[in-house]
Amino acid sequence: MQLVTDLEQWRQLRSELNVSVGFVPTMGALHEGHLSLVRRSVAENEQTVLSIFVNATQFNNSADLESYPSSIDQDLQHAQSAGVDFVLMPNYSQMYPDDFRFQMHEEIFSRDLCGNDRPGHFSGVLTVVLKLLNLVQPEKAYFGLKDYQQYLLIKDMCAGLFLPTQIIGCETLRENDGLAMSSRNRRLDPIARSLAGRFNEILYQSGTDAEAAAALQGLGCSVAYIKTQYGRRFGAIEIALQGDSVRLIDNLVPKNLQANLSAVDLPAPGVS
Repeated sequence: MQLVTDLEQWRQLRSELNVSVGFVPTMGALHEGHLSLVRRSVAENEQTVLSIFVNATQFNNSADLESYPSSIDQDLQHAQSAGVDFVLMPNYSQMYPDDFRFQMHEEIFSRDLCGNDRPGHFSGVLTVVLKLLNLVQPEKAYFGLKDYQQYLLIKDMCAGLFLPTQIIGCETLRENDGLAMSSRNRRLDPIARSLAGRFNEILYQSGTDAEAAAALQGLGCSVAYIKTQYGRRFGAIEIALQGDSVRLIDNLVPKNLQANLSAVDLPAPGVS
């Protein structure tokens, strides 16, 4: 496995790769969910590239950016064990030589759900993903479906801009109690972790969005949104820690819609 921190070096290396390339973009703090994407890429492509880049432009809260977990040495060990061929790890000045002067915006679905209470979040996400896809030029790129909204936006961006990369959504991996695997889970203390384990269950079992929100608030969680649309129930909560909080997101097909699974993959407005 080769670690590449210089984009000019990477461009030279990429020009010499005449094989199929799979790509897994991450912000590091790798967990089994990330590694499942890597293993699928390794199985479906001749070479796999993983990026580690904490993208500052998608954070609308500086404290959230500063507290984002980091474990670079461990990440590199995990990547090598999973079969990654190249780890691309640029810094901000390399990724944003324009200092974010040029941005990618979507004007419909990115303003809903997470986009409603995190202004500018998806502009940062789409911009950095577009840059990374241009750099890596993969045949396939792999994204977890825990952030289903992000997956749909990236998939539609590639279709709308005629990018040749196939965007592949991979099912959410969960802990034993159903909590979606996330780098942010590392920040949960034992009490908060126990509360977080109820998130998935409440989203699934509640008959209505209002009931789900009330149940989560009853546990002491701050609810950013609970909303059922496109055949899924989407949720975002914040769990308080001492002097801090952790934001968690999830989505699933709730129990009362399980009989109509054909609704699961209905796209959002403007999303292919």
